Formats: sequence, structure tokens, C-alpha cells
Amino acid sequence: MARVRRLCLALPETSERLSHGEPTFFVHNKVFVMFANNHHHDRRVAVWLPAPPGAQEELLAAAPDCFFRPPYVGVRGWIGIELDHIEDAALAAHIDLAWALIAPQRLRRARGIQPR
Repeated sequence: MARVRRLCLALPETSERLSHGEPTFFVHNKVFVMFANNHHHDRRVAVWLPAPPGAQEELLAAAPDCFFRPPYVGVRGWIGIELDHIEDAALAAHIDLAWALIAPQRLRRARGIQPR
């Protein structure tokens, strides 16, 4: 959890609060990362986050030991990442992308990210 918190809170205008009993990270009151510790006894310590269209299927096919379709939000293209199966640099890249997908346009522009 400490590395997830460090990576998320390093991004502009983010905050953390409990949602559904787990630490959840927001940018302007919109969720961009949800922590899941053994959610419904699935034995995973993971994060759930949005992914670009089509990325969920690619990630699931490429690394099914690391990535999974999370309940509830998986149908909207979100991806689950098992934290024991991913290095910090790759996790940071997924968190940064999730932030960019959710953040307001002015924050994306400030970081040099093209509009959606």
C-alpha cells in the first residue's frame, strides 16, 4: 500500500480517502485508483484503475498472472493489477495513465498531456 500511496499522491491535485472500506485515490473528486486488499476473499492485493479503450484485453492476454478484470468496474474497461507481480516503474506508468484518463483538461495540459 505504501508504494501505491507514494505513486498516487505524487500526482497533481490528488487526494486519498476511504471508499467501500479501502484506500481510494481521487483527482478532483473522480476516482483514478482503488486499492483492493483481498476483495471478497479473492486473495489478491491489487489496484483497480481505468485503462484506455482496448487495453484491458491486451493486458489480460499478455500477462494474466499480473492483470485481471476487476469486479464492478471491469465491464467499463478498468484493469486490476496484482501488486506482487509488477515492478514499481510499470506500476507508476499505469497509475500515471489512469490519472491522465481521469484528470481535468487543465491539469493534463499543465503536464503536457494532449487532450482526450
